[in-house]
Amino acid sequence: MTRRFVDLSIYLENDVVSDPAPFGPRIEYFDHAATYGQMAPFFPGLKKEDLPDGAAWAVEKVELITHNGTHLDAPYHFHPTMNRGERAITIDEVPLEWCFQPGVKLDFRGLPDGYVATAADVERELARIGHALKPLEIVVVNTRAGSRYGNDDYVSAGCGMGYEATMYLLERGVRLTGTDAWSWDAPFVYTAEKYKRTGDASIIWEGHKAGRHVGYCHLEKLHNLEALPADGFVIACFPHKIRGASAGWTRAVAIFDDALLASTERERAALAARA
Repeated sequence: MTRRFVDLSIYLENDVVSDPAPFGPRIEYFDHAATYGQMAPFFPGLKKEDLPDGAAWAVEKVELITHNGTHLDAPYHFHPTMNRGERAITIDEVPLEWCFQPGVKLDFRGLPDGYVATAADVERELARIGHALKPLEIVVVNTRAGSRYGNDDYVSAGCGMGYEATMYLLERGVRLTGTDAWSWDAPFVYTAEKYKRTGDASIIWEGHKAGRHVGYCHLEKLHNLEALPADGFVIACFPHKIRGASAGWTRAVAIFDDALLASTERERAALAARA
């Protein structure tokens, strides 16, 4: 059987607005002509002309934070505790089975920038696509931000997932979610305006802070979600193993394969039975 893969990840690259300044990645490129000096100390007596075409190696120096690019946030990023008092797990402690499960896509591209999605919005979209949530499914949210990647307004584009929308998913056994926006929550510029008017701090990062009550992870800065159907695929999003960290970079991928889906459904049912 042929498998089909859909890349759900953005690039790590210079000169594209993917994060607020000054948090973007910085990549310095060294090509084959520039690195003889790096290679020569390993091989005393080596001359540049001794190398085929005088070419050494290519290498890059990358300056990142753990939340650059498409990444998976651990519960520790949201709060020191999860599950109403337990120590929040870090990215190296996230169960790997959370990161390889059938996916479900909610299409919220029609919701305006800054809108905070509710449980009713989630319920309505699930009814529209005819999907009943199952434990451990990975739920990704397609927002308008996905179409703005590469543009200066990317960070402020798209809707966000509020506390009650997030809890709606978590209370049904979902433990990993994702968005193609910069943040799982609404863009900060809109939340800041509401906070200025109301003084209500509970609206700040409310979707993230749901992790205090039920520990979960989410993917941010996904891409290409418009290429996915509502369901019928598996998402793989294993994070880089950074000890004690709040997040890890991932090459998130959607996989279409009937046999793989059937196998994953059996594993998920077994895990749910043991929970």
